Amino acid sequence: MNIALSVFNWSGGKDSCLALHHILQNQLFDIKYLLTTVSQAYNRVSMHGVRESLLVKQANSLGLPLYQVKLPELPDMATYELEMNKHLTLLKAQGITHAIFGDLFLADLKAYRESKLAEIGLTAEFPLWKRDTTAVLKEFISLGYKTIVVCAQQGLENFCGRIIDEHFIDELPAGIDPCGENGEFHTFVFDGPLFKKPINFTLGEKIFKTFAAPNGETEQGYWYIDLIDDEATAK
Repeated sequence: MNIALSVFNWSGGKDSCLALHHILQNQLFDIKYLLTTVSQAYNRVSMHGVRESLLVKQANSLGLPLYQVKLPELPDMATYELEMNKHLTLLKAQGITHAIFGDLFLADLKAYRESKLAEIGLTAEFPLWKRDTTAVLKEFISLGYKTIVVCAQQGLENFCGRIIDEHFIDELPAGIDPCGENGEFHTFVFDGPLFKKPINFTLGEKIFKTFAAPNGETEQGYWYIDLIDDEATAK
């Protein structure tokens, strides 16, 4: 059986975690790195806003090396693509042939990833692709993983800072995807079967931030809850 050397695109959230869970079970891929984009200005996971120190603890608890791509706070597409191309080319030189993602159903995003990777000579893999998102979330919970909502779009403030449980789906407003696949919310996984030990944190300040939409005409608003790494703060 051929095992492909791979990089896993790791957001730190639940879909990434469940995709990793299945990839490690099927034993077709050797995960060399967890790759995460991080804001260079704030040392936080891009879009999710989770502190770098917690990201590092997550990777350590999973027992997988972390590969960080540092980006400007709000990079344009040209900057993003240039940086990703540079790093993925370096990874390919190490023998990596595949890049794995936790995407569920956004066809345009999948096609974009496949196209950009093909330019470098890498192959994309999507272990959760086209699975029912309610079933995905229920499986994640049933396996014993624990995750907290760290970022939620305007109108979902009450969900920001909430640990996802079996009641979460029923309480979401109509039209909100159970996994937040349309960008409605993002999460941070802090415990579960793959983790050697839980990631400890306390809840900090909740803030509201707006970002320019891709068309540049409107703004999108998101609530963020700060997860404080007590050990890092005490140093």
